[in-house]
Amino acid sequence: MGKSRMVQRHFSAIAARYDLANDILSFGLQRQWKRLAVRLLDPQPGDAVLDVCGGTADLAILSAAAMGLRGQVLVYDFNREMLETGLGKASRDSSGSSLTFIQGDAEAISLKDNSVNAAIVGFGVRNLTHLAQGFQEMHRVLKPGGRMVCLEFSQPPAKWFRLLYDLYSHAAIPLVGRILAGSWEAYTYLTGSIRQFPGPVELSAVIENSGFTEVTYRPLTGGIAVLHRGVKP
Repeated sequence: MGKSRMVQRHFSAIAARYDLANDILSFGLQRQWKRLAVRLLDPQPGDAVLDVCGGTADLAILSAAAMGLRGQVLVYDFNREMLETGLGKASRDSSGSSLTFIQGDAEAISLKDNSVNAAIVGFGVRNLTHLAQGFQEMHRVLKPGGRMVCLEFSQPPAKWFRLLYDLYSHAAIPLVGRILAGSWEAYTYLTGSIRQFPGPVELSAVIENSGFTEVTYRPLTGGIAVLHRGVKP
């Protein structure tokens, strides 16, 4: 089975409990990380913002709220069940009126060149088959001067913390995923994909090679997650 089909299957299985499981597994830290990501993106009133791999729409809702509803956020994801979960959340939120949901492939974004002011992706690029292609597509659809922010899991650099994190991810994450979301396999994939993902220095190089400038990164919570930022010149 190809990676794309496998990821589709996993997210279809866990979509209904995805947010709850993430809150418990991150001890609520994921919400703080997402707020920091949107603050770094700094969406402005009137902006068009693209939430890539937007799924359950947390980043989209935060972005819309930051713009005071004077803008448009496109939630872009290839999994219908995740989008349906996000649509339900948006309909209960006052920012839902400025959100548009689109099902599509992040490696071939169905938007015109130079069409959005900002792009954000949270815990999504790790699931792409071709990582660089995803960043190249975000670069293509951004207007000159547009900002890109990527929030992604990583490996803590401190050896002692990494050992603790590895123990937690091997033992606890698949078990909690099975109990809460009904899928041991999906959360085993999650932990494996984090271990195989490039570190912040390597990911910064991928972002720069995709055409972005002013590339920076900021580790969060001891390096469990990392915020990357780049600008389209």
